[in-house]
Amino acid sequence: MPLTWSAEGPSMHSPYLMMNLLSALYWFDEALQAALREAGIPNVTRAQSMLIANISAGEHRATRIARNLGVTRQAISLMLGELEARGIVEIVPDPDDRRARIVRFAEEANETRRAASKILHYLELKLVERIGLPAYHGLRDAMRMDWGDPPAVPPEVIVDAEADQPTGHAADQF
Repeated sequence: MPLTWSAEGPSMHSPYLMMNLLSALYWFDEALQAALREAGIPNVTRAQSMLIANISAGEHRATRIARNLGVTRQAISLMLGELEARGIVEIVPDPDDRRARIVRFAEEANETRRAASKILHYLELKLVERIGLPAYHGLRDAMRMDWGDPPAVPPEVIVDAEADQPTGHAADQF
């Protein structure tokens, strides 16, 4: 199913929740990136934006950020190097473990960090206006839940996949 764009950003109406979650992520990121550009703050890629979001959420170890984003440690190292060269982050010794290093925002990035925080708060308020407070709370609460480890899909689900194409949303089957 193709991703389409409207004045509000990407839009997708897919029977697959995963694609709709991705569309929601793009909605936030596109609005964030546009607002930062409008404020004269240098652009970052979507991947860098997700890395920055991890740091903002309190993750300071590159290996855990890599795991959270589903990329290699080497990919995170490259992104961190780019962001460090731009003065957005700094990599410093971990005060609790001299062998380790942690990532934190560079002092000169405080304006950008504050702006991004205000923008994200505003976007959540706009989302509440558009979908309503009950739907917002439901979405937020579902995203905060521990879904557990990704399940292993049993082989019988995959066997003869063409014969049993899903029709509609999984939730409609309950």
